[in-house]
Amino acid sequence: MKNQLCVLFLFVGLIVSFNSCKQLVQETESPKFITIDGPDLIAPSGEKLFIQGINLGNWLNPEGYMFQFRKTSSARLIDQAFREMAGPDFTNEFWKLFKDNYITREDIQYIKSAGVNSIRLPFHYKLFTDEDYMGLSANQDGFERIDSLLSWCSKAELYVILDMHDAPGGQTGDNIDDSYGYPWLMVSEKSQELFVGIWREIADRYKDEPLILGYDLLNEPIATYFGDEIPELNKQLEPLYMRAVAAIREVDKNHIVLLGGAQWNSNFSIFTDSKFDDNIM
Repeated sequence: MKNQLCVLFLFVGLIVSFNSCKQLVQETESPKFITIDGPDLIAPSGEKLFIQGINLGNWLNPEGYMFQFRKTSSARLIDQAFREMAGPDFTNEFWKLFKDNYITREDIQYIKSAGVNSIRLPFHYKLFTDEDYMGLSANQDGFERIDSLLSWCSKAELYVILDMHDAPGGQTGDNIDDSYGYPWLMVSEKSQELFVGIWREIADRYKDEPLILGYDLLNEPIATYFGDEIPELNKQLEPLYMRAVAAIREVDKNHIVLLGGAQWNSNFSIFTDSKFDDNIM
């Protein structure tokens, strides 16, 4: 009987010790992801994080002014001009070499040495479709390019913000979104479905990646050029954001979602509910 009691006490003691150790480990583990506390970003260390970053524009979303072209302004028009001047084979090979060399591991190391802590990556939605874009018409390489950047940024200890700079249909109505001169995303259900679906796919792939600071859903939506149509266009933005955030949260509850205001990210009066999600900025 005495031996049985000793075994019982030993067994109970082991359980208590195991649970105590488990609780200690859980309490000492830091959150892996950047979080929001009021107006502040909080790093996994618990300290405030102040974004000091750089934009990798023109790499995955060519823009004419960055090439110093005077009239050929958007990715679609740049590609067309190249094909007219040099033919499709040259153009396809050019875009492959461009993507391979415009931004490299060495560039990321140099950026780190300049003292920044984060990188914003503008990208075109077509990188996640089978539409013609930058030399490919199928098997687009959007995830491959992001994966490479994340690998480089991991070694450099840099955070990454993923920015859809060119959305289906166009969110701005200017050259920066490679659109047809109007923010068709705001009035096209098919474009909105594609937009939401791509963000859900991206979030599902990177839901456990702590290097990603957040998802910047749209760059500078709805330009100032549309006169009396602006109020109605603006009304479409918040519901679209809500749809996209809801889709992201189906697969990823870890990452911050960044929401830009209308008219070049300057008009935040379009928001009626700033707390529809607890991890937005």
